[in-house]
Amino acid sequence: MRLALRHRSLLFPRRPLVMGIVNINDDSFCRDGSLEVSTALAQAERMLREGADIIDIGAESARTNRGPISIDEEVARLIPFIRAWPALLDSMPTPPWDAEQCWPPILSINTWRSEVVAQVLPEGGDLLNDISALPTARNAELCAKHDTALLIMHSIGEPKVPHTHVVYPEVMTTLDTFFAEKIQLALGAGLSQDHLLLDPGIDFAKQRDDNLRIYRELPALHHFERPILLPVSRKTVIGDVLALPDPLDRDAGTVACVAAGIRRGAHVFRVHHVLAAAQAVKTLWNATVTG
Repeated sequence: MRLALRHRSLLFPRRPLVMGIVNINDDSFCRDGSLEVSTALAQAERMLREGADIIDIGAESARTNRGPISIDEEVARLIPFIRAWPALLDSMPTPPWDAEQCWPPILSINTWRSEVVAQVLPEGGDLLNDISALPTARNAELCAKHDTALLIMHSIGEPKVPHTHVVYPEVMTTLDTFFAEKIQLALGAGLSQDHLLLDPGIDFAKQRDDNLRIYRELPALHHFERPILLPVSRKTVIGDVLALPDPLDRDAGTVACVAAGIRRGAHVFRVHHVLAAAQAVKTLWNATVTG
């Protein structure tokens, strides 16, 4: 299976990728964001040294109890980081600590409004992490224009609006139908199948049992033959299972979800605590491959 990025491709099977979360905002639910680009770049560098294969940079929190920032503000936060990204990589040596780490690392742009996407993709980025559930083809068209990979995430309704009332008769059937439709929409917009990744959208318009079932039955999505990103980091479902209201207390549960995801064939894990996830992925992968 091939994943086409802006300037290169990755081939699977390979060791799963670790995506480190960097927030240029001041309202991240994990309280780890900063409006200072220099701070975000330093955080990205630390994550890369800890083993991240992808840096996912976002300027607007997905929290539903916060209003949206303006389009101009989001663009103003993202572009300085994107422009500084090449210099950051030039300042770092090729990682000697792990020959399997993806290098140069992948830069993922976490945004969903097409007005923002149209302004930031010309500046760079290998992957668009779109949490909008692709209601129209516009973001796929922009990715095709800039030869950028697209992550399609399942959800219902507009981002930043709570959807705690949603109930699925059969969540895996819903995901299957959704991804079949959105893949066709993206292909019609000019992207190739190789440019697409899938995200089942843990905690987005889903309840506890929906999320747990997705973790258990993830192999049901493999027939699409696309890499699957499993967003595991400090999720509400972990807090529900462990009775931990503070997201910062959920890293052990996050590692458990990484282990479950590797067992069931996930290809990318999106996390805050990169070092713990990278060590877990490396250990589990070697145990699976060589054990």
